[in-house]
Amino acid sequence: MWRRAPALALGDDERKTLQTWVAARNTPQKVAFRSRIILWAAQNTSNREIARRLATTRDTVILWRRRFVEGGSAALTQEAPGRGRKPVIDAGILQQIVEATLHTTPPNATHGRVRTMAKAQGVSPATVHRLWDAQGLQPHRVKTFKLSHDQRFVEKLTDVVGLYLNPPDKALVLCVDEKSQIQALDRTQPGLPMKKGRCGTFTHDYQRHGTTTLFAALNVLEGTVIGACMPRHRHPEFLKFLRKIERETPPGLDLHLIIDNYATHTHPRVKNWLAKHRRFHPHPTPTASSWLNLIERWFRELSQKRIRRGVFHSVGELVQTIEQYLEQNNKQPKPFLWTASVDKILAKVQNCRAIFETLH
Repeated sequence: MWRRAPALALGDDERKTLQTWVAARNTPQKVAFRSRIILWAAQNTSNREIARRLATTRDTVILWRRRFVEGGSAALTQEAPGRGRKPVIDAGILQQIVEATLHTTPPNATHGRVRTMAKAQGVSPATVHRLWDAQGLQPHRVKTFKLSHDQRFVEKLTDVVGLYLNPPDKALVLCVDEKSQIQALDRTQPGLPMKKGRCGTFTHDYQRHGTTTLFAALNVLEGTVIGACMPRHRHPEFLKFLRKIERETPPGLDLHLIIDNYATHTHPRVKNWLAKHRRFHPHPTPTASSWLNLIERWFRELSQKRIRRGVFHSVGELVQTIEQYLEQNNKQPKPFLWTASVDKILAKVQNCRAIFETLH
């Protein structure tokens, strides 16, 4: 007679993990199978009964009980050494594919493709795809970059990052810029709503109804935004927005404005106005360094969440949508947290320049 095995002791976190694996649709079946064994074993179900319920053998149940006791829930996702299908492609060929991906270009293309590489190396497309995925190779993707040549780059960088990491007392730090030429795009035909098995759709072609420009000032500490939509983005509109900032901020606080070097911001009339209003302190970012201004991050949120897939029948409707987004943002503001130090940024810039010099 077999002696009944004692119930497995499961912690709350382990039980929750196993239950999640069993319920999730994307869990590998073998992991879900092993998780069910452990969950039933924790309920003091006999090994024979677990085997009957899962249409397996008692030895299999005992095996996974033992592995769970030895390695916890992580052991359920691992295979025993030596198990599994053996590789059928020589390691030298795989290395050759990696080298070809990194250092060669197809004769009639700017970058490698799965089928092109598979044909050139005499392997299946699935092999190339798996290898690229395992090695983190993505020939179809490219990231753009821009190195600033500002002679005062370090000085301006230190100034702006200092405002983020150590803001002054009795002052507000505002990231100011404008998002120009926001288009009121209308679709030529109604789209189809999303349903099970099909994403929502809208037509590729569109109709323009005009544009607007959003001037915005992000309060770095609180995450609130002062904004105004205007038809153009010249220095008169920027002066109008500066007056709006003055009206909507506490009069006893200094205002430190992080702005770029766009001509609108450096116009003589703007400089004269700032000189007369002593509580405004502009802090220019280096040239080609829009990433240093956090308002650009907020603009991206606005575009992704409300504008990119929006349908607007007029500029007025677009402006109303932006104003509603501003209102909702200021009801539940969420500030962006700047973490990069000056030294860390400069190290990345220096590394990028060193790589650039070796290539040229």
